Amino acid sequence: MKIIIFQRFIYCFLPCIFISTAHAAETVYRMGVVPQFDHRRIQAIWQPIIDHVAQSSGVQLKLEGSPDIPQFEKNFSTGNFDLAYMNPYHLLIAHQKQGYKPLIRDTGRSLYGIIVVHKDSPLQKIEDLAGKTIAFPAPNALGAALIPRAEFTHKFHIDVNPRYVRSHTSVYLNVAMGQAAAGGGVQKTLEQQKPEIRNKLRILYQTTAIAPHPIAIHPRVPAAIRKKITNALLQLGASKEGRVILNKVPIKTIGRATLMDYEALKNMGLEDFYVR
Repeated sequence: MKIIIFQRFIYCFLPCIFISTAHAAETVYRMGVVPQFDHRRIQAIWQPIIDHVAQSSGVQLKLEGSPDIPQFEKNFSTGNFDLAYMNPYHLLIAHQKQGYKPLIRDTGRSLYGIIVVHKDSPLQKIEDLAGKTIAFPAPNALGAALIPRAEFTHKFHIDVNPRYVRSHTSVYLNVAMGQAAAGGGVQKTLEQQKPEIRNKLRILYQTTAIAPHPIAIHPRVPAAIRKKITNALLQLGASKEGRVILNKVPIKTIGRATLMDYEALKNMGLEDFYVR
């Protein structure tokens, strides 16, 4: 009699196990990427990374696109992403609004902005930019606009006339053609310009360096899943093939990240220039 009762219990309980396991296996975690480039380029860079992490960790991931940075900001502010590759200031906002925490970042380099002028410009120091028209890609571009503008005001005590031209390339063109006295960008995008543009420019100033973009995760993601994803990303960076893939982000040396890595941002006055 006891054996029959036990068998009935097992037959009733086993389907629950299978349903629970199947449900867990169907969980797909959404990953957003700050749209620094067009959708096709982001897909080409990030899909191989996501595929590798999914295969290595057994965690299903889906690349979740955003048409522009304002929509990306709305998505993480409302917790739409389970994971997201975001700029450092976005991380502070995402942590404040939703509790996102950084998993990994590039530990082999720092993020900083640059101010460029025409190579023949008489401007020699930041103070010379007072009252001048300065081209920036967008108000919330961290290295190319937010940090420079905060340092103009709080460090050098000068006011400038900002002109937002939508892209880094447009910034460099504006300066090269004499449409702006100077422009904000980052080293990577300057290096990507055609020689006929890049050779007309010189770097006037380099901003304070900070920890670069992290991959952050929402607190609703279970700790076990968080650990699997982190380990898979670190394993990717440990292989030659993986380093080639990550370098396209670009991530030079992948390592663990903490909120303390971004503490310095809180004292830079960036909120005075951030457009919500």
